[in-house]
Amino acid sequence: MANHEELIDKERSKSAFKYVEDVAPGLRLEMDLNTIYHTSISEFQEVQVIDSYFGRTLVTDGKTQSAAHDEFVYHETLVHPPLFWSALLSGTTQPDGTRIPGSAPKSVFIGGGGELATAREVLKHNTIERLVMVDIDPKVVEVCKKYMPQWGGEAVTNHPKMELIHGDAHKYLMETEEKFDVIIMDISDPIEAGPGIALYTQEFYQRTSEVLSKPNGVFVTQAGSADFVPHPHAFPENDDDDNKESSCFSAILNTLAT
Repeated sequence: MANHEELIDKERSKSAFKYVEDVAPGLRLEMDLNTIYHTSISEFQEVQVIDSYFGRTLVTDGKTQSAAHDEFVYHETLVHPPLFWSALLSGTTQPDGTRIPGSAPKSVFIGGGGELATAREVLKHNTIERLVMVDIDPKVVEVCKKYMPQWGGEAVTNHPKMELIHGDAHKYLMETEEKFDVIIMDISDPIEAGPGIALYTQEFYQRTSEVLSKPNGVFVTQAGSADFVPHPHAFPENDDDDNKESSCFSAILNTLAT
């Protein structure tokens, strides 16, 4: 039989604070909530910084944006492949089919990126001459600089190659006359009525192709989860090619297909 102290510990464990996030219909992720460093509601969204199983974590509108445990995986893979690919596209093809890289990209645009970690990774490339980052929510940038300085912080915002603009990335790219070698959209998931929904449209994708430098321009976007768990309709009883909801990155796939 459990002693008195064991029973107390058992009941105390039940009363611990939990962080719960909806991953998909019928699926929730739950873990211990160790600390709430910040919570506020900006003009655009709810902003939180918490400490959970994955370490310090930025959460907006109830959705995890990045966590200390693995943020480098997301930001490095978002930034470095397109920059290297841009250099490859600017090169030449040899008679034997070998591709020789040309000049490295010099100008980069980041849409979103309030954590500043995407800009941090871009600035690791010493060939970059100009980096423009447009994020609609100054509260996210302010909170991340204060509570998550390792993501980039003042070292990024004060960098001489960096221009930080608090504004609408969609509007900026629609109106700019500038060309960029690489455009990186580090934005929220395409939640209906969310602040980033206009950045997941055919109109926007067409415009980015016009703003990119030729022939080495590269566009990359955050596109939602790579489905580490099956979508609820991934294995329908009557499977057919029209089951677009089962696809990884379905928001992008369905937009481009229309």
